[in-house]
Amino acid sequence: MNGEYLSTSRHQRCLVDLFQPGHVVNICAPMVRYSKLGFRTLVRKYNCELCFTPMIIASAFLKSSKARDSEFTTTYVDRPLVVQFATNCPQELADAACIVSPFADGVDLNCGCPQRWAMAEGYGACLINKPQLVRDMVRQVRNQVELPNFSVSIKIRIHKDLARTVDLCRKVEAAGVSWVTVHGRTVEERHQPVHYDAIKIIKENLTVPVVANGDVRGKKDIDFLHQSTGIDGVMAARGLLANPAMFAGYEETPLQCVRDWVEIALEHGTPFTCFHHHLMYMLERITSRQEKRIFNVLSSTSAVLDYLSGHYDL
Repeated sequence: MNGEYLSTSRHQRCLVDLFQPGHVVNICAPMVRYSKLGFRTLVRKYNCELCFTPMIIASAFLKSSKARDSEFTTTYVDRPLVVQFATNCPQELADAACIVSPFADGVDLNCGCPQRWAMAEGYGACLINKPQLVRDMVRQVRNQVELPNFSVSIKIRIHKDLARTVDLCRKVEAAGVSWVTVHGRTVEERHQPVHYDAIKIIKENLTVPVVANGDVRGKKDIDFLHQSTGIDGVMAARGLLANPAMFAGYEETPLQCVRDWVEIALEHGTPFTCFHHHLMYMLERITSRQEKRIFNVLSSTSAVLDYLSGHYDL
């Protein structure tokens, strides 16, 4: 775990306090390769209230200090922060939670990743079919991490038989889960419409906060979700990649946000591929097809900076 200025437990926040009646919490999703420290720093400037790390494999994190330094980087100002882990072992999750607890505000168990490799390892979305195991993992973190404000949450997909999803959520609620994030699609669904009715039913059956995930791309989506489901928070992934200023009410990425990303990425030493890919997403809606063809094949930081200077006076 690297970073010049690591947070300590005295800064820890009670994340459940973010969820207030009538308020929808704006959350940056755990995104492989993308929701790292630099991008989290950017979206926090634009009204993102809570950030997740990318998903981290708990077993590798526990075995290797190199993996810990590579996968988890934070600073004093990178708060509030939740670290998401993939595991199917209660003790692994609890041990990983203990390691990050001085530097973060909570951990999240990934029960939603539908990728084949994750399912084959017993991680991700296959866990929604093992409610007792998920309950035990939540309970083990609760028993082992002594910090009272430390949160433990889960991120799930839904079953075709929604009663099974409600049963899972009730079990983890009884075990002490802080909140539940619901991606409103089944494991098999990718680009099909989000099942907002399912999210509404889950919300109605729980007393802990419920966060909605899936196709959140702007303020209209957030307002619709809140009004139609009563959820307590929204989690955005692709919507934030395309427009990191989305939670601040911008319909497309403002040029100031592009400037901020360049400054942050250079300051953090962000690898070129990540630096470039974020800009490709951010400029998608504000560049012509011809401009995209030119920008997307640039191969160095200096070339990107020259392009931005010439085209956008950045």
